[in-house]
Amino acid sequence: MDALQYIFYLLLTLGILVTVHEYGHYVVARASGVRILRFSVGFGRALYTWTDRRGTAFTVAAIPLGGYLRMLESGDEGARPEDVAFDRLSPWWRIAIAVAGPAANFLLAFLVYAFIALMGVTSFLPVVGEVAPESPAYRAGMSAGEEIVRVDGRATPQWMDVGMGLAARLGDTGDIRIDARWPGAQAVRSYAIPVQRWHEGEEEPHLLDSLGLSASLPALVGAVYDGSAAQDAGLETWDRIVAVNGAPVAGWSEWVDVVRAAPGEALSMRVTRDGREAELTLVPEATEAVDGTRIGFAGVAAPARTIRSGPLGALAAGARETWANTVLTLGLFKKMVAGLVSPKNLSGPIMIAKVAKDSADTGWRSFLGILALLSISLGVVNLLPIPILDGGHILFATAELATRRPISARVQAVGLRMGLFVVACMMMLAIYNDVSRFL
Repeated sequence: MDALQYIFYLLLTLGILVTVHEYGHYVVARASGVRILRFSVGFGRALYTWTDRRGTAFTVAAIPLGGYLRMLESGDEGARPEDVAFDRLSPWWRIAIAVAGPAANFLLAFLVYAFIALMGVTSFLPVVGEVAPESPAYRAGMSAGEEIVRVDGRATPQWMDVGMGLAARLGDTGDIRIDARWPGAQAVRSYAIPVQRWHEGEEEPHLLDSLGLSASLPALVGAVYDGSAAQDAGLETWDRIVAVNGAPVAGWSEWVDVVRAAPGEALSMRVTRDGREAELTLVPEATEAVDGTRIGFAGVAAPARTIRSGPLGALAAGARETWANTVLTLGLFKKMVAGLVSPKNLSGPIMIAKVAKDSADTGWRSFLGILALLSISLGVVNLLPIPILDGGHILFATAELATRRPISARVQAVGLRMGLFVVACMMMLAIYNDVSRFL
């Protein structure tokens, strides 16, 4: 059953990305007047075909690992006198058609990020659980319980943003600048954590661990419900539960387990508040769980925030996220080519299926976020100046503009063969990496 779900989410994800990409080409190609023979989602044998009144065949093919737009070329059979061939278009039109596919992917990411910002996201605060002794973060002065608010100037309202900010520094030498504050406080402290060729060439870098930071949720009170046992006990927002009945409390899940196991029992708690310790007594309210068992309920919530924007703010957030993740993707690809980031990080369809399915299990917002990130990756890869990709078409058309004469068919044929070889190698490496991770 899980295998079928992975296949479903792979087909759904690739289907959306490829359709959007090819539709970008289609819209501009239609505007140019060129005759479009086929719009295919997938390669190989056609599973379903529908032909419109202009003679364009819209096809869903058997191999869902891409797609293509087939336009009329000079010399093709069945050409009519009034037809416009792709190779007869001006270089500017050919560049516009090539750019339109990646542009559609960037537009999709922008719209998805804007929609997520408009609907709002609730997530746990990126509060540091622990700081390992003598680790880089410890030596920089960071403390457990601090909320990370920026990494190298990039705002980090949730843990995913922290991870993206750190990923941008893979292979670097210098200082990673982390801005943090105590939850609920206004004052922000800045820490410079030095790194030297950070995780260069590593296959699966553990970014937080290597700095000595833990993402485990601390036993920190994010909210206290009115009329609850926690309010009666005197708990306040941003109190950190240090110990219960003399036993240390490591994190939020452990604190929840202690409370659930003690309905109606008096719990002696030690908490830290504004840098001072206090002793409180909590008597969890007895309540009934879904399975009918009797459990304790304190009436507190974990530290979380809801990020929601108005229409204009959502558009700004969509543009900001699209730009930041495009720069991140380009940077990581450049580092991969330079050998600073391991090529083992290149992923193929198996990993896409896993990430898409796992994100969907977390919630529709997570799935849309992954979809937007993959759309950006598809747009960036297709703009690479490799013949057979959109970037290759842009390269040939630009060379024609510069030399003021068409690139010879022989040169284009050699370039296409080389591009096909490079893309095939990239695909095989990605699939090999996927299989290696799976095994």
